[in-house]
Formats: sequence, structure tokens, C-alpha cells
Amino acid sequence: MSADAKDVSRIRRVAKEFLTDLRVSPTALDDALLIISELVTNAVLHALPPAALRVRCIQQQLLRIEVTDGGPRPNPTSKPDQHEEHGRGMLIVAAMAVRYGTIAHAGGATCWAELNP
Repeated sequence: MSADAKDVSRIRRVAKEFLTDLRVSPTALDDALLIISELVTNAVLHALPPAALRVRCIQQQLLRIEVTDGGPRPNPTSKPDQHEEHGRGMLIVAAMAVRYGTIAHAGGATCWAELNP
């Protein structure tokens, strides 16, 4: 069974509850949820299943978001055409994160982003 937009919304709701319990600041919460939405959507639309989200707070100083999927490493970010509705997800992640990247590994790839909580 493949994931769809409903799954991304559900994952976002669960992540919001988790981040709220961690007492992440409202600004960081909004940024984290947008990054989670972008990374999960990319995994759902452009990669092979399974996809998994991991969110952790490291020493109350760094929020790390990881989405691992079974698909190949995404193509490098290119500048989308100004009239396209899609193609800006990783540009958004890059603008909001302190650091971000992709790690290719056996059986898939992990896209990650870090924020100050």
C-alpha cells in the first residue's frame, strides 16, 4: 500500500503533538512542521517505501528531523520554473534549517534537517 496526502497530514499531527510535549518554541514548532511536511511528502512522492520519520532533540539545543525511505537518493536541488506549483520543497528546507543534507545508504536514503528549538 502506498502513502498519500492523508498520511502526510496524519504524520504532521502526530509530530505536532510530540514537539508540543517537548516544549519546542512556537516558531521552531512551525518551522519543524513545515520541514517535516516537505521531507515526508518528498519520500511519499519521489521514493520507494517504506518511509520513516525520526525527530529528536539533542541536549535541548538542536532539533534533528530525519526521513528515511527505500528509494534512490533524490536528484540535486534545481531552481524550479517560477510558474511551477511544485519543486520548491528542498529550497524551503534549506532556507529554514541550520543544516540539512541527504545520506545515501544500503536500501535507501535519509534526508535530514536541523533546527534550533
